[in-house]
Amino acid sequence: MNPARRRDAAGRKEPALKVTSARLRTVLAAALLALAGGAAPAHAAPAAAADGCGAAPPQAPGTSTDHTLTSGDRERGYRLHLPDGYTGEERLPVVLAFHGRGNAAATTEEFSKLSTLPAIVAYPEGVVDDEGKQAWQGAPYSVPGVDDVAFAGDLLDELQAELCTDERRVYATGKSNGAGLTALLACRLSDRIAAIAPVAGAFYPGTGTGQDCAPSRPVPVLEFHGTGDTTIPYAGDADRGLPAVRDWAAGWAGRNGCEAQVPDRTTAPDITVARWTDCDRDAEVRHIAVTDGGHTWPGADSYSGGGYVTQSIEAHDVLWDFVRRYALPR
Repeated sequence: MNPARRRDAAGRKEPALKVTSARLRTVLAAALLALAGGAAPAHAAPAAAADGCGAAPPQAPGTSTDHTLTSGDRERGYRLHLPDGYTGEERLPVVLAFHGRGNAAATTEEFSKLSTLPAIVAYPEGVVDDEGKQAWQGAPYSVPGVDDVAFAGDLLDELQAELCTDERRVYATGKSNGAGLTALLACRLSDRIAAIAPVAGAFYPGTGTGQDCAPSRPVPVLEFHGTGDTTIPYAGDADRGLPAVRDWAAGWAGRNGCEAQVPDRTTAPDITVARWTDCDRDAEVRHIAVTDGGHTWPGADSYSGGGYVTQSIEAHDVLWDFVRRYALPR
């Protein structure tokens, strides 16, 4: 885990150290083996994944710090928040939070309030597209050749090597383009992502809306969307390949083998909840519609997008109550 590079007096970036603590441990282990006069036999089983429990954390508990790692021959950035009281002795869940197009990790951390959760939260940074905006795989404007699914896997490897994480309780959320990526992760990384909670999701065809989505297990889904969203319309946009949001949720219910749909329930004047239950492995699908809601994060106190922001619910609390019930099978 490499802290983001600092700048020298002239404003130039100092060279980033590419050797993480996990890699350093591997090198040291090899050196000790050589000193002992032996080499690993050719038939030896692969080494177990590195585990950061008991190790000193890379930053102080209760803080958020920018880091980098290498994924797919690119230097990628992410912002890491450790909860207050983190000791490295107790395994904690992990939340991956993906910003929207043109947004960034720090602003997403601010408006989402996800860093208040009792979890390790990582806010990855997208790759800048042709319009100078950070974007994610799966959208028509994403940078060709960038594999953000692999980046998510590399990031989890890094976090699990450096921190005391619960590998069975990894959750993904995000907004807009970042929310679309969570759907793609549910399709392709369901062996590592226990549940997803997209907000105002941009579910372009590249995010796995069709037959190309084949998760290895049912993935619980909670989706938030404003009915007045003019950026990613609630009713869909056929010209851009965007499905109606409720149809998208129903598609996941079918994928999860859900056999029942609970009647819609109005929990606040502007909040309607739809649920699909009796699903394989209890992988429920839930959709929260915000009446007249814009392209926004429910409960945000700072700018999260255009349009009406409901204060009837706090998305970070609602999504946490949903996802924390789920863990990957042993």
